[in-house]
Amino acid sequence: MTTNASEPCLTLTSPTDVLAAVPYLVGFHPVDSLIVLGLARGQAKLATRWPLPFPPGTLEPLSALFDREAITHIILIGYGPGERVTPAVDEARRLAARVGVGVDEALRAEGGRYWSYVCDVPQCCPPEGTPYDTSTSQIAAEATVHGLVALPNRQSLERTIAPLTGPVRVSMRRATTEAVAEFRTRLMEATDVNAFAQQFVTRGLVRVRAALATHAAGGRLDDAEAARLGLDLAVIRIRDEAWTLAGDSHAALWKDLTRRLEPRFTPPAASLLAMASWRTGDSVLATIALERALTTDPTYSMANLLMHALQQLLSPATLLDRLPTPAELDSAMGPVHAGWLIPLINILDEDHETAA
Repeated sequence: MTTNASEPCLTLTSPTDVLAAVPYLVGFHPVDSLIVLGLARGQAKLATRWPLPFPPGTLEPLSALFDREAITHIILIGYGPGERVTPAVDEARRLAARVGVGVDEALRAEGGRYWSYVCDVPQCCPPEGTPYDTSTSQIAAEATVHGLVALPNRQSLERTIAPLTGPVRVSMRRATTEAVAEFRTRLMEATDVNAFAQQFVTRGLVRVRAALATHAAGGRLDDAEAARLGLDLAVIRIRDEAWTLAGDSHAALWKDLTRRLEPRFTPPAASLLAMASWRTGDSVLATIALERALTTDPTYSMANLLMHALQQLLSPATLLDRLPTPAELDSAMGPVHAGWLIPLINILDEDHETAA
């Protein structure tokens, strides 16, 4: 997972500064993790995180990332016991040496103490570790001023996009049942299924653009609108309309839908949230959103594509530069036909079988 830490940029002058900055750079206080901070001109430009332990070769995508981001030096921080942290730090140091990137510091943090892998002077790096207190660093204050947040742990970040419960869930379940019933009725009554599909897709494209405009203006979809959009996004062409229109301000809409939609309808919204988060540098949230999507549908192609891109530490520009326009989508996909509705119908059929 990668976080672009260049905006804002935090200047780190001591191990305590580094340890104070990491939670803000990745969004939460890590445990059992390896963090790699990439430096350019002496300042933290990006942060990558891996859960520990991980298999050999996991860090290979870093070499391309270092080259793309012009990283000249790195700082390594491992959180956890030595038997987990040391092999990961060793692998990172070997990779850095191979690609000509300097290692300014390599730390292991556990139980309020840190140990350095690059310093063996007892006076400054005692074998029992060095106590540290991140509250004495100015980094936390600077990060807060810049709007950065450090949640207690990854689970706390996961909860920010967890399904809503209580009255909201009851209301959305009711709205979804009504939207599904309306769709089934209109489909059964259609004398020309291809014409029905054409009408459904046309209206869905309009609803996508209207939803984006509503959120851009500070509004929020009501339950009926959200439920209908959940059905719309199950159709690939409608989902891809949202994908091609991807903008920095769209994350709020997809986050809202990821939380409100019934689980079977969440993969498209969660994948769009992942794309919106990734393009703004929040790859941690992007990964969590993709995990939500793939938990519901492990075969969902958009989520698998984005997860692969994140794991390879690719730049979001890799996909954004290749996205077609809506007109190009129309040309590539051809005329609308009933087959376009199959993904949505499959979702509804699975739900019907579960209920039965």
